[in-house]
Amino acid sequence: MALNYIWIGFILVAFVVALCRLFFGGGPEDAEVFNRIISSTFDSARTGFEVSIGLTGVLSLWLGLMKIAEKSGLINSFARFASPVFGKLFPGIPKDHPAAGTIFMNISTNMLGLDNAATPIGLKAMQQLQSLNDKKDTATDAMIMFLNINASGLTIIPITIMMYRAQFGAANPSDVFLPILLATFVSTLVAILTVCFVQKINIFQKSLLLFFSGLIIFIGGLTILFKSLPAEKVSVYSSLIANLLLFTIICSFLIVGMRKKLNVYDTFILGAKEGFLTAVKIIPYLVAILVAIGVFRASGAMDFLIDGIRWFVAICGFDTSFVEALPTIFMKPLSGSGARGMMIDTMKTFGADSFVGRLACIAQGSTDTIFYVVAVYYGSVAVRNTRHTIPCALFADLAGAIAAIIMAYIFFPVTA
Repeated sequence: MALNYIWIGFILVAFVVALCRLFFGGGPEDAEVFNRIISSTFDSARTGFEVSIGLTGVLSLWLGLMKIAEKSGLINSFARFASPVFGKLFPGIPKDHPAAGTIFMNISTNMLGLDNAATPIGLKAMQQLQSLNDKKDTATDAMIMFLNINASGLTIIPITIMMYRAQFGAANPSDVFLPILLATFVSTLVAILTVCFVQKINIFQKSLLLFFSGLIIFIGGLTILFKSLPAEKVSVYSSLIANLLLFTIICSFLIVGMRKKLNVYDTFILGAKEGFLTAVKIIPYLVAILVAIGVFRASGAMDFLIDGIRWFVAICGFDTSFVEALPTIFMKPLSGSGARGMMIDTMKTFGADSFVGRLACIAQGSTDTIFYVVAVYYGSVAVRNTRHTIPCALFADLAGAIAAIIMAYIFFPVTA
């Protein structure tokens, strides 16, 4: 129901804002506001369709590879490996169920910043979780935990962001690496703890305490490691590590499949056929959410919100330097491409090495696109009642945004 009200809210707020601009604005842009809104509906609908169809090739590739991993028993091996922790975080998943292994793989690829691989694997995990669901139109606790971990966007290697910074002339494109790592860690930790609280999962169980402690040590170790590397080597090594691991995973699937005497090619084709059907399923869900977001942006509602925050922060006597990065922060849960566009525009306007340019990059990497993730993942299995998925995800997103702002001020202090 939350997504229903949010969808309606975007459109109605856009309508009210557009009416106010039309009757009280008086400027040439205000007179054209409804033209822009209607144009945005067509553009957003086309984008939703293009994104869905654009996923077909990647979905076919990775669902084919996942079919090999499933038939060869690799997924079950991953499930057994992850069961001590996942059995506590996902109590609704039976022990050694393949969904646990698929979730483990999805989270791992997300952490490496490999979105193209993570999404198809995540969709496969949703299908496996749906097979355990008694109420097919309602999200289970396990689905909600999985969606929140995905929406929190834990990414160790933000390759794309560093690439954009290099394109815009940053002196050191990887200088946002550590702030992003710390901000996205905060977001993910808050997401897990929030869902645990809502679902009454005891976080003081030994395995979970060891997991959280290990995660903190792992992030701390990575911070120390990359801090010790020469600045110009960080992006090179991080990209190399991510892609090396990804291709190693692909080769491992094939080798294990051959050892199990599978017809690897036929198995791949069998899984790849699911890619097109999955892509088609998500089209209406993606079109719906993208149209609502496009209308909200075109009406000028986002601009009014940011101007209001700037005014409030100023009268409170606080530094307003971070406000110029708020378009990226606010757009991130709504639209990945929109947030990326905002980040690029911020670097173009203020400079890649400006405070606000760096903050926009940190914010872009701190969380994932909540409504896109919800639309695609739940849409793939026709779940309409998302229960507490979105409130928990938005709370984690807020934590990530605050962490991004704090990290920017710590790593890149504003000078008078």
